[in-house]
Amino acid sequence: MIKKNLQYYKFCLYGFFKNLRFFDAFLILFFLEKGLDFIQIGTLYAVREMAILVLEIPSGVLADALGRRRTLIAAFFVYILSFVLFYFSTGYLLLIAAMLLFAFGDAFRTGVHKAMIFQYLKVQGREEQKTSYYGHTRSWSQMGSAISALVAGLIVFFTESYRDIFLVSTIPYFIGMSLIASYPKYLEGERKIFSAHLVSSRFSQVLHAFLLTLKQIVFLRTLTNLSLYTGYYRAVKDYIQLLLKYFALGIPAFAWLNDDKKIAVMVGVFYFFIYGLTSVASRNSGNFMKLFRGPGTAMNRSLLIGLTAGIITGLTFFVHFYVLAILGFLVVVIVENLRKPIGIALIADLTEDGAMATALSAQSQIKSLFAAIVSLLLGWLADIYGPGMAILAITAFLILLFPLYRLKK
Repeated sequence: MIKKNLQYYKFCLYGFFKNLRFFDAFLILFFLEKGLDFIQIGTLYAVREMAILVLEIPSGVLADALGRRRTLIAAFFVYILSFVLFYFSTGYLLLIAAMLLFAFGDAFRTGVHKAMIFQYLKVQGREEQKTSYYGHTRSWSQMGSAISALVAGLIVFFTESYRDIFLVSTIPYFIGMSLIASYPKYLEGERKIFSAHLVSSRFSQVLHAFLLTLKQIVFLRTLTNLSLYTGYYRAVKDYIQLLLKYFALGIPAFAWLNDDKKIAVMVGVFYFFIYGLTSVASRNSGNFMKLFRGPGTAMNRSLLIGLTAGIITGLTFFVHFYVLAILGFLVVVIVENLRKPIGIALIADLTEDGAMATALSAQSQIKSLFAAIVSLLLGWLADIYGPGMAILAITAFLILLFPLYRLKK
């Protein structure tokens, strides 16, 4: 049984406020409104992911050495700067700068909070609950995304503009900073006075522990299996906004509304629905794993289900059968939230304690590499053949590579 004490709810509220990114449901539509083409959009996504890739390991080391709470607070502050820059952006270079700031925030946040959760479970003597406990906290993140989509839809409905949602997004992030400051100090790990010698020494210790972990072939396969699908998901998930736009404009419902209001209603309601489902999926990831012989089988089967749904999505998107394409996207998103807690728990089990935050950051780093590659290819192919054919081609290629990252017994 999950012990729902005060710290449990703090972990959950962190995910809830972190995911109140009101712009998420309209990001590609915002870029298109700015006059960008798909390759420019793909480049922006790739810039974000490559910046995360470069910063992931240093950020993990910094969190382990200097304190996780302060690292997370700094990450939230950088996020806020990014949101403000998006709001005031008037050209492509400012959008790139905003994406880079966003990447800084992601890099210094990713892996750190998961490490705090797993350390808390270890102190409490409940390490066997990794998958279920993380799945519970992640479900609150998805509920945050669901509420975020509804609020964003209302903002766009009344303002008929996408830029205002960036400014409103700063409010929950200020609340998140205060919440993190209230975490117990022992979750920061061993506390020492900052010095150059400490940073150098800690970097060497963590790097050594991580290199020992990398020697395990099963660890490398697990990293790839988890990170490849997450990277694919991050690259393609926002294209559902285009589907929802075309679907909203093609149905007779809400005929009395103008196009912008139709899109706002459709996107807001659908994202609320989809994130409600993914919240349930995350909460039940532990039960999902029990349907299979082990976590490796669960990871393999779920990955193939998700990629098959991607094939269906791309094909039906290409032939303008938007209802089935939207359902395919729904499966892609649900699969990500079913399998991620299982994969994260596997990574934690295979990693030495001293390199926990760094290993979890490395998982995100590899995910960022895959996401950057897929984003660029997707943007390039979408400009030439359309988004549907681009998704179809990339997904089919990933299925062909499955034997290389299939987890063995």
